[in-house]
Amino acid sequence: MTLSFEDFLKVDIRVGTVIEAEPFPEARSPAYRLRVDFGPEIGVRKTSAQVTMHYTLDELTGRQVVAVVNFPPKQIGKFMSEVLVLGIPDADGEVVLLGVDQDVPNGGRMY
Repeated sequence: MTLSFEDFLKVDIRVGTVIEAEPFPEARSPAYRLRVDFGPEIGVRKTSAQVTMHYTLDELTGRQVVAVVNFPPKQIGKFMSEVLVLGIPDADGEVVLLGVDQDVPNGGRMY
């Protein structure tokens, strides 16, 4: 499937800083609940992430992550996920988060 540039522009991918990370024991697969600050235009959004193999709660807090911010909210058990944090599987299929290699302002859009 070929994607047009106009289609690509519809996907709103932004950088944000994890301001809170906590266990998500109700999840079917090991996961954390995250609150991510995407700056004044978007604000703080909630998500869950299955990143427990490579990241501790302390390592996530303060980390900048990349996420799709314009998907509709998704109910995950009793938790409503508002964004999709992006990652890539390692050789074992465990998620490695996408991020930035320098601090950038929260809410910056990928292009």
